[in-house]
Amino acid sequence: MRIIADDNIPYLKGRLEGLAEVVYVDQFGFTPEIVKDADAIIIRTRTRANEELLGGSKVRLVATATIGIDQIDLPWCESNGIEVRNAPGCNAPGVAQYVWSALLRCGFDPKRDTLGIVGCGNVGSIEHAWGKELGCKMLVSDPPREAEERATERGKERAKGKESGIEYAPLEHVLAESDAVTLHTPLTRSGEHATYHLIGERELSLIRPGKLLVNAARGPVVDFGALKSEVMSGRIRAVIDTWEGEPEVDAELLGKVEYGTFHIAGYSRQGKERATRMALEAVSEVLGLPVDLARLTGRYEGTEGLTCERIIASYDPGEDTAALRAAPEAFDTLRAGYHYREEV
Repeated sequence: MRIIADDNIPYLKGRLEGLAEVVYVDQFGFTPEIVKDADAIIIRTRTRANEELLGGSKVRLVATATIGIDQIDLPWCESNGIEVRNAPGCNAPGVAQYVWSALLRCGFDPKRDTLGIVGCGNVGSIEHAWGKELGCKMLVSDPPREAEERATERGKERAKGKESGIEYAPLEHVLAESDAVTLHTPLTRSGEHATYHLIGERELSLIRPGKLLVNAARGPVVDFGALKSEVMSGRIRAVIDTWEGEPEVDAELLGKVEYGTFHIAGYSRQGKERATRMALEAVSEVLGLPVDLARLTGRYEGTEGLTCERIIASYDPGEDTAALRAAPEAFDTLRAGYHYREEV
C-alpha cells in the first residue's frame, strides 16, 4: 500500500512505515502525479482534495488531521467511493483554552457578563461547559443543534425532568445581548444554515459599542470588510485567530484588534496528538492496517478544578499576537514552527 502524508502532521512519522510505503510532502506538494497510485492521503487544511487532485487516482481514503473539511469536495469523493475522515473535537479543549484566556484577559467577568456562543458543537459545547463551571450566563445560537435537540434527546431529557442546560436564542438576540460573542461554526457556503459571511455588516451593527467578538472558527464566517470598519472606528473590539484570506492578513486590522494570531487556537500538544490519532484510526479502519497508537492522547474527559486563574496562567495570546504583528507575512511559517502548548 502507498500513503501520501503531509510532512507537518506531528507525531505521525514512524507509525506507518513498515505497514505501507509512506511519502511525505508539504501541504502544497500534493499533486495528481504523486497521489495517482496512493491508497490514502493524510492532509491538513490547505490541501484541496477534489477531482482535480484525485481524479483517476486509486485513493480510497482522504484523512484530514483537522476538524474542518471545507477543503474537501465531499460530494465528489462520495460519488467516487472515497472515504473521508476528519478529526472532530480533537483540538476543542485547546480552542476553549485560547478563547477563555483571551476573554478573561480582555476584562470579561464570567460572574457578571453574558457570553454568546455561535455554534455549539465540539468546541462550543466545551466552551459552554467551562462557562458553566465558572458561573457564567450564556446564550447560544445553533439552529441545527437546537432543532435536533428539540426533536430528539432534549424531549427525552424533559420527560425525565432534566435539561441540557443550554439556553438557545436567535442569532440577533445573542449578538445584541452578549458582552462577548465567540464563533465556532464550520464554514459552509450553501444550505439552509450556510455560514459564509454569517456575521456581516447587519449582524455586526447589533453588537453593542465596546463589546467583543472572537473568531476562532473559520475566517470567512465573518465579513472582514465590515469587521475592519467596526474595529478601526473603535466601536467594537475583536480577537481574531482565523482570518478571511489567510495566510494573508490585514496589517491595519491586526494592529487594532485585542489579540490577533495565526490560526493556532487549537494548537495544544494534546490536540495535535488527538488529531493524528484519529487520522491513524481512519487508516487502520479503512485500509485494515495494524497502526501503532501508543502514547497518543485519547478522548477529552473534562478538566478538573477549572478556575479563571488556571486558564489565564495556561496561555498568553499576547505573545503570539506580538510575533504576528512583527512579521504578518510569516503567517504560515509561524504556524509550522509553533511550539504546542499544554492544555489547562
